[in-house]
Amino acid sequence: MSFLLMPDPVAARRFFLGRSGSLLSGAAVALLAGKPALAAQAGASAGDAQILNTALGAELEAIAAYQVGAESQLLQKPALDLALLFQGHHKEHAELLARTIEKLGGKPVAAKSKYSFPVEQLKSQADVLRFAAGLEQGAVSAYLGAVPLFGNRDLAKAAASILGDEAMHWAALRQALGMPPVPTAFVA
Repeated sequence: MSFLLMPDPVAARRFFLGRSGSLLSGAAVALLAGKPALAAQAGASAGDAQILNTALGAELEAIAAYQVGAESQLLQKPALDLALLFQGHHKEHAELLARTIEKLGGKPVAAKSKYSFPVEQLKSQADVLRFAAGLEQGAVSAYLGAVPLFGNRDLAKAAASILGDEAMHWAALRQALGMPPVPTAFVA
């Protein structure tokens, strides 16, 4: 089952947490924050690299999903520009995750040669934007479920930062669809 194709945010959160196996360590957070000395003090493990690889796999899938949208010829400006901007954010996340995995002594996962996206259901710009909004909503839900589980406050802060980025993507996509950008006072 693909993390990015789950329409149910709770299912996406369970999938993310289930695949990660455990939580990222303070060392991984320190590496992600660009603090290798702190990471060395905290001591990185092979499990950290595995968890980061799960996140990297999801980022690579998001990059591919936005590419499908961009190449669909269904997106017109400014929606196309928005999709490419968000794809760029996911590329930055993926590059950082890959470098971090390498610093931990792991081997970063590669993008799949093919993903199973519902391209037959994408018939209009609105369809593509709804698809992307669902992906971002799933990412928000996954990080929301993970943040309170972290014992390391730095890790919670790093996860909350990514959560904030994904929430902004989701809000902008909702706005592009003519929907209220923030549908409720709380994210579920």
